[in-house]
Amino acid sequence: MLRRFWIVVFLMCGTTGWAQEPFNISSPVKSLATLLTDLYGPEGLVVDSQATLPGEQSHSAHFTSHFQENFGQFATAFANQLVSAPKPSPASGFTFEFDPTVGVFHRSTQSFGPILTERAETIGAKRIAVGAAFQRFTFNSLDGVDLEKIPAVFEHDNAELMGGRQDVITTTNSIKATVDQFTSFLTLGVTDSFDLSVAVPIVSNNMSVVSRATIQRLGTTNPLTHFFVLSNGVVGNERTFSAVGNSAGLGDITLRMKDTVLRRHGNLAVALDVRLPTGNEMDLLGSGATGLRPFVAWSKTFEKVSPHVNAGYQWNGSSVLAGDPAAGVSGNFPDEITYAAGADLSVNPRLTVVFDVIGRYVIDANRLVRQDFHALDGTSVFPNIVFSRDSFGSVRGAVGAKASFLNNFLVDLNLLFAVDNHGLTDRVTPLIGIEYAF
Repeated sequence: MLRRFWIVVFLMCGTTGWAQEPFNISSPVKSLATLLTDLYGPEGLVVDSQATLPGEQSHSAHFTSHFQENFGQFATAFANQLVSAPKPSPASGFTFEFDPTVGVFHRSTQSFGPILTERAETIGAKRIAVGAAFQRFTFNSLDGVDLEKIPAVFEHDNAELMGGRQDVITTTNSIKATVDQFTSFLTLGVTDSFDLSVAVPIVSNNMSVVSRATIQRLGTTNPLTHFFVLSNGVVGNERTFSAVGNSAGLGDITLRMKDTVLRRHGNLAVALDVRLPTGNEMDLLGSGATGLRPFVAWSKTFEKVSPHVNAGYQWNGSSVLAGDPAAGVSGNFPDEITYAAGADLSVNPRLTVVFDVIGRYVIDANRLVRQDFHALDGTSVFPNIVFSRDSFGSVRGAVGAKASFLNNFLVDLNLLFAVDNHGLTDRVTPLIGIEYAF
């Protein structure tokens, strides 16, 4: 009894000092796909037991939450956003057609075309274009929830049995995720109306998470029922968990076939994108699922202005990122309806300015929902998150320019920006690229 008294006194005296120096536990990272679900260790968020104190009996309490069980779906959203993010179009900025009267090729369009979307014109028979572009993504929010301030509440196992199990652990979680993507592409004109393209991305991911956990004593008064042992041996109510991971390598390669089928009242092309699961999904370099996107592209030139419209359907196969990455169980990756509309303006023979609105409608995807958690004590309310399945639309805008400094050589600059906060969003994504056609 005397020993317990001095432990409580030690706790009361040491709490203030500990609060200024929170104890951090850094978790080992197996892969980026499981970084969040492994954050608290293989048994989840477990408070320390009285067995860690001299002469005390063991009491190990597990706390679980929708966050711990389901936040692996962040990996799905992350990979889905990465592979569906608008990439530089492999279509050449230069298009050519053969003039039989003089026996030579000449440019068939005044503008250099869009950057992230597609126009109907093809490069021309026996012509080749090569290029490369760099994009940086810095993700800020998921379904409107700030990634720097994600709340999550952990309940005691069998909390409905009461008897002190009303205690909960509240957490504030900060996730940082950045992606550098370098995409190289090649386009080959097979005929005057048909061309083939390949886009090869090299991806570098950096992700970190910090979770600050606080025990909320709603059903117990004894500080030795649920507690954390601090770095200086004192027991307290708070602990910080963290994990950091990074990866780099080949992403998902995309093959494109495009055929201009109509040249009246503008040009109309039908196309097919085939996404190959060449990126390691456990490192979030790719989706882990084969993807097919048939789409149509229409464009027309009105003197110096060339509007264009795209519409397609993205079919995705199954991937562990849509199931349970830790257990290796696959699920269906969400399909999407994709669309875009914009125009490119030929300012002069060496400069084209591009504007686009790019949208997608994701079908039956995991959504993050912010809601209040009402504790079993009947009075306490804490902010919390849960996941649900729902379809949603997302729209982005883009503005850019293509400039020609040498014959058949282009420099591309573009800014992609979020219009809404649906899905995983990056407020502004810059792009810089080069193209050359011969």
